[in-house]
Amino acid sequence: MNMYDLAIIGGGPAGGTAAIYAARKKLKTVLITKDFGGQSTVTPEIQNWLGIKSISGIKFGKMIKEHVESYSGRSLVIKTGESITSIEEKEGFLIKSQKEEYSAYSILVCSGGQRRRLLVKGAEEFENKGITYCATCDAPMFADQDVAVIGGGNSGFETAMQLIPYAKTITIIHKNENFRADPITVEEVTKDQKVKTIKNAELKEITGDKMVNGLIYKDKDTDKEHKLELTGIFVEIGMIPSTEFVKDLVELDQNGYINVDHKNQRTSHNRIWAAGDCINYPYRQNLIAAGMGAAAVEDIYNKIKLG
Repeated sequence: MNMYDLAIIGGGPAGGTAAIYAARKKLKTVLITKDFGGQSTVTPEIQNWLGIKSISGIKFGKMIKEHVESYSGRSLVIKTGESITSIEEKEGFLIKSQKEEYSAYSILVCSGGQRRRLLVKGAEEFENKGITYCATCDAPMFADQDVAVIGGGNSGFETAMQLIPYAKTITIIHKNENFRADPITVEEVTKDQKVKTIKNAELKEITGDKMVNGLIYKDKDTDKEHKLELTGIFVEIGMIPSTEFVKDLVELDQNGYINVDHKNQRTSHNRIWAAGDCINYPYRQNLIAAGMGAAAVEDIYNKIKLG
């Protein structure tokens, strides 16, 4: 089995940028990813990628794929459609996917995460029966209906924006007093008359018969419960990091994110780096993840080539 200098796990902005940097530095590298683009592929419109005024999430993923593949065959090997199942430390690292095994001296983890599920009464029962986690997939199904978006971050407001052409009304429900989304995004979405917001709300239950017909929430300021009648619920309450395969090798925080030194993306293991949405960093943005991937490879190159 060939030994790679570097194995990059993940094909989002962090992993894609890292692969390009590694190829340009002629590190013998394998990029292992399920697909390209990460969570951005379900975003209807990206407006803050430098040099591109507006691009859909799907096109963004294709752009990353095409750019990375332009370096394939030099010092970069690309393996798509694969997810990592385990990593063992041997002379280097033995990295296993559901398809193949790889050996590498160092690892850069850019594995991102998956959407967090609702854990209230009725959430499991009504998933795909009015509860959805993908506005890109399902927004047209809720034309002329009253819907709610659970979550007050950028993803929640972007989902509401995507629903505006379809839904009759959109209620954004957030658990805290202040939204986490960028103020400009909040302003742009809430100026539409279809959209209203409820803050400081604790979601208690999803109600329905065969399909969703409403939700119950508690107003934290008054302690009173209220019911909203609606037929669709779009969930945007954050991510669960995809770090299970590396938990025995590096230090994780209490939420499962990889702890790194933010100067160089180093983990607690001296031959494992991490970047993007899988690390303990509060800002989850494409440009920030890309910068992390670039910084990590700069440090990895110095470690491998300069000692």
